Amino acid sequence: MATFLAHIKVHEGKEKRFEEIAKELFSATHEKEDDVVRYEYWRGSESQTYYTSASFKDYLGFLKHQVSSHHEELAAELREITAEIKIEWVDPVQGASELVETNHQNPPSDWGELATSYSNRLSAHAQLWWIENRNP
Repeated sequence: MATFLAHIKVHEGKEKRFEEIAKELFSATHEKEDDVVRYEYWRGSESQTYYTSASFKDYLGFLKHQVSSHHEELAAELREITAEIKIEWVDPVQGASELVETNHQNPPSDWGELATSYSNRLSAHAQLWWIENRNP
């Protein structure tokens, strides 16, 4: 599985447009993707801040999401209205979450350059301390 939190700050005055895009992505992701387990957006406590919580059946499901037409169509505008974004891969604590471990997978070579680029930039390699603390 692959689970992340995205920490997002949008440019001042772009909150409404960001939320419109978030709603479009939420709907399209849940309607068109078989590998999505969770995909949600929240407002943060600080102005102009948002969070995305997303979980996919595996890392390849995440990559399919990233290269999907609905994501790519909105990505350029998202980059324009987003001041900062940090993707933080997280690893569920077994017995305290229904989700399973986050693990990286390399995309098949026939998936193309875009998938490889996302894989290189947003790798989800398990942290050593995650592995040490995972339930046997």
